Amino acid sequence: METTLVLIKPDGVRRNLIGAIISRFEAKGLKIRGMKLMQMSGELADKHYAEHVTKGFYPELKAFMTGSPLVALAIAGPDAVSLVRKMMGATKPADSAPGTIRGDYATIVTENLVHGSDSPESAARELALWFTAAELVG
Repeated sequence: METTLVLIKPDGVRRNLIGAIISRFEAKGLKIRGMKLMQMSGELADKHYAEHVTKGFYPELKAFMTGSPLVALAIAGPDAVSLVRKMMGATKPADSAPGTIRGDYATIVTENLVHGSDSPESAARELALWFTAAELVG
């Protein structure tokens, strides 16, 4: 069993897609171990996106991610990291296959609905930023 971080980004919350996105993970048999509706702080954004802070696109990304509420999820299952990423689809919605979250719902790369950890190591680091051990069930 593996646990990964998924963020339903502010555009997903704004578009009322929380239930539609979560239901896909649940229908696949993945388990929700933690869930929070919250506003990302600037400090958390800088920690979460540490590898991007010095890049030119980061100020826009930070403003988007901190501008309105998002949903943080801890999702568990066999090979959860790779499975969740396949379910999300390519980062660029135009490259995302139909049937994926981004392929079905997203239209632009800067508002692509979801974030998922890209490796088990990233998942461990990111989960520790978003959830305490006491906040995770199962």
